Amino acid sequence: MPEFSLPALSYAHDALEPHIDARTMEIHHGKHHQAYVNNLNAALKDHPAFLEKSIEALIADLASVPDAARGPVRNNGGGHANHSLFWDVIAPGGPAAPTGALATAIDSTFGSLDALKATMNEAGTKRFGSGWAWLYVEGDTLKVGSTANQDSPLMGTAIAGIAGTPLLGIDVWEHAYYLNYQNRRPDYLNAIWSVVNWDRVAARLAAV
Repeated sequence: MPEFSLPALSYAHDALEPHIDARTMEIHHGKHHQAYVNNLNAALKDHPAFLEKSIEALIADLASVPDAARGPVRNNGGGHANHSLFWDVIAPGGPAAPTGALATAIDSTFGSLDALKATMNEAGTKRFGSGWAWLYVEGDTLKVGSTANQDSPLMGTAIAGIAGTPLLGIDVWEHAYYLNYQNRRPDYLNAIWSVVNWDRVAARLAAV
């Protein structure tokens, strides 16, 4: 029977230092994300047809998931999808700023890259408790928003409060930053822009 699996990182745990420390990466990827994957597979063990779907397709159609499994799939499937995106868009080696169609779209929508950063930082700072700040596409428009817990824009407005295709997600759960930043979430949000891989974000926009 197929199962969801933890995606391997394409870089070393210490590759994002000093902005994200190696120990945080080890725990965040190897413990937290692995737990989401394990719990998702357990929730679907009696519903193997759903294991054939991509994680994005699964969380975008939660209404089709049986009632008993829907809550665990929302939480753990969302955690798996969100973290899989997160590891990709913070991969080292990308340019310091977006170029091409992504840069044009950001400037057109927000006025500048700095304005986008400020808007996303505000969304992440104001998210009460655990959740995510997002740059996403709704229709043909770039938008910024936030979701609680492990919800995703893919889940739609009725569940997540926003709807669209995520391009960049910033994890604001404390496990993403507490070892290095403690309660200083704004410092973490400022620092993480140093590791955003704009080529990966641009590829997601192109796919949309």
